[in-house]
Amino acid sequence: MLHVLAEIRLRPGARDAFVAEFRRLTPLVLAEDGCIEYAGALEAPTAIAAQAEPRDDVLTVVEKWRDEAALAAHLAAPHMDDHRARARDLVDGVTIRVLRGI
Repeated sequence: MLHVLAEIRLRPGARDAFVAEFRRLTPLVLAEDGCIEYAGALEAPTAIAAQAEPRDDVLTVVEKWRDEAALAAHLAAPHMDDHRARARDLVDGVTIRVLRGI
């Protein structure tokens, strides 16, 4: 199983529009073969001292995929191409980390 953490840095003021787009996308991704988990999360302020300062314009996607082939198929899916086109003006940058459990 692969774990994926995708950090999506949003343009100032674009968070609500991106969250709406992400919510539209989520059920399509969850229906993909090999998708185990796909959820977005916004950084939250807490009283935990070790926490880094929350960033208002970052959405992190937490994903789990059966294998690399399923992840590759996801990235090439037509609904992902559509999502990237719809979100292009909302996103400032993306960093993806692919992890294997130990």
